[in-house]
This record gives sequence, C-alpha cells and structure tokens, in this order.
Amino acid sequence: MGRKSLLNSSYLGSIVLGLNDALVELTGAIAGMTFAFQNTKIISIAAMITGLAAALSMGVSEYLSQKTEKSTLVSYKSALYTGFSYLITVILLVMPFMFGNNAFLSLIFTIIIAISIIFLFTLYLSRVRGYDFKKRFFEMFTLSMGVALISFVFGLLIRNFFGVDV
Repeated sequence: MGRKSLLNSSYLGSIVLGLNDALVELTGAIAGMTFAFQNTKIISIAAMITGLAAALSMGVSEYLSQKTEKSTLVSYKSALYTGFSYLITVILLVMPFMFGNNAFLSLIFTIIIAISIIFLFTLYLSRVRGYDFKKRFFEMFTLSMGVALISFVFGLLIRNFFGVDV
C-alpha cells in the first residue's frame, strides 16, 4: 500500500466488530426505547448503561475469542479496539438524546449519525482494504436500519402491551 493508515489495519476486524455491533444493537435499542419511553433523559440514561455494559461485554468476548488463537498481547489489544470502538459509537448515538427534548427528533438525529458512521467507516474500509464501497455500505445500512426498524416496532408493541406511559 505504501501509505500508513489512520487505524492499525491488524485490528480492523476488531474495530469493525465493535463499531458494527454498536450500530446494529444500540440503534435498535434506542429506537425501541424511543417508542417505549418517549422521554429523552430516560432513553439517554438507559442507552448509556446498556451501551457501556455491551462495550465491556464485547471487549471481554473479543479477548476470549482472540486468546484461543493468538497471544495475550494481541488478544488484549483486540479487546481494547473492540470495546473502545463500541463505546465511541455508543456516545455518538446517544448524544442527540442527551441534548434534545423531543425523543422522536433525537431518534432522527441518531439515525443520521448512524448512517454517517456507516458511510465514513465503509469509505475508509473501501480505501484501505479495497472493498466495494456500494456493496458494503448498503449491506451495513440495511442490517443496521433493519434492526432499528424492527426494534422500533417492538418498542411500540411492548409499550401498548404493558400499557407503559412514562
């Protein structure tokens, strides 16, 4: 390649794991919470707690996964890359709820942020690894937004089934 990349390409898989899992899982959870709670403060607190626990879980899982095949140092670094990329994604996705008062408007901003992250990271991967940008982008976009839509509907159903009014 000749040029030095911004991210250590040895750990791109770990970064993709953390970033993509956060996008799919947390965007879906936030969408579900938006309909279930409709309160930005409750959503931001619940999403940050969920996101932090998930980031730690992903880091530990990545460590254990890598430890079966690689050295402890590589496993440790993989875990850090996975957990850190997950946590940064969580913070970015939750920010609209931290600063907004309208849950549905905050959700729209969260989705815009998620799509922007997908776009930028897919662009980076396509340059560094030579992936087909359009194919990768639409794959990540469809999976992330599909889970968000299903979770959004699920949140509405749960809210109505349990009669929750927060």
